[in-house]
Amino acid sequence: MDERLRFLFVVCIVMFPSVVLGECKCDEDGGDRDKKKALRYKIAAIISILVGGGIGVLIPILGKTIPSLRPEKNIFFIIKAFAAGVILATGFIHVLPDAFESLTSPCLNKHPWGDFPFTGFVAMVAAIGTLMVDAFATSYYSRSHFKKSQPAVCGDEEKAGEHEGHVHVHTHATHGHSHGSVPSSDDDGLSSSELIRHRVISQVLELGIVVHSVIIGISLGASESPKTIRPLVAALTFHQFFEGMGLGGCIVQAKFKVRAAAIMALFFSLTTPVGIAIGIGITEVYDENSPTALIVEGVLNAASAGILIYMALVDLLAADFMNPKMQSNGRLQVGANLSLLIGAGLMSLIAKWA
Repeated sequence: MDERLRFLFVVCIVMFPSVVLGECKCDEDGGDRDKKKALRYKIAAIISILVGGGIGVLIPILGKTIPSLRPEKNIFFIIKAFAAGVILATGFIHVLPDAFESLTSPCLNKHPWGDFPFTGFVAMVAAIGTLMVDAFATSYYSRSHFKKSQPAVCGDEEKAGEHEGHVHVHTHATHGHSHGSVPSSDDDGLSSSELIRHRVISQVLELGIVVHSVIIGISLGASESPKTIRPLVAALTFHQFFEGMGLGGCIVQAKFKVRAAAIMALFFSLTTPVGIAIGIGITEVYDENSPTALIVEGVLNAASAGILIYMALVDLLAADFMNPKMQSNGRLQVGANLSLLIGAGLMSLIAKWA
């Protein structure tokens, strides 16, 4: 019995280094490479993802012409909860695990990358940074808007009358004046401060989405394995479609002018296809297992995950779920929660292929 244990111990000692070396192997397996076939799949991916992302982001934007899909309607809360679930799952299930995989790769030096959880740290810093940008941008635009709304004082104050953001009221009973700030609002009852808030949210959200979309595109474009690319075409198309719906909903609430909304929609739709095109162009020199590529991808993915998780939880879900309209409507609360779970569940399921 002792001899058998010794034999097993010796075998383990001999085999362990080879197992470790096998796990740390950083060279790509070129067995299933086929450049021509892979290029055909990449071109199909560019077209499919461009169309899918474009349709996804345009559905909410064009849907605002339908009365039942306008932002003040109950159905919009349910659609937005679904989209927020998609974005939340993108951050937790798609982007953050990729960042962990890159920054804990055996191809990186153990010091410092193995000594500290850089992925979580970068995601945390990105989330805090997003909070700061969110707060400062909203404050800056609010102050700018208030200054623009100030009337030019000339002559009697009463002649200034009523203007956006500030009202002078003459009380004849007391022959006095009352001055007060009244928040301007649009046709849907949104105050100017709420409108500014929605615009900041949509722009920061697009930034988080764009960062990881470009990385996904470059990774797919640089791959020469048809076996790897084939399942990603459909998965990434649905991925961009659902993300587009989330971003489109935020653009609708921000009430951008037609030109600005079109630019944001086009920018989102083109990011992954452009990333694929860049990947195709650098296929010969790009090595996804090189330390530089792993660090850059890992850090950018971790930052993107932090931004998306913060935006989904704080600016999308918390803002809507604490809205008095939803708080006072039990059926709407149930519908929004179910929609959130379905959106997060579907996006998590796509992670099986992408």
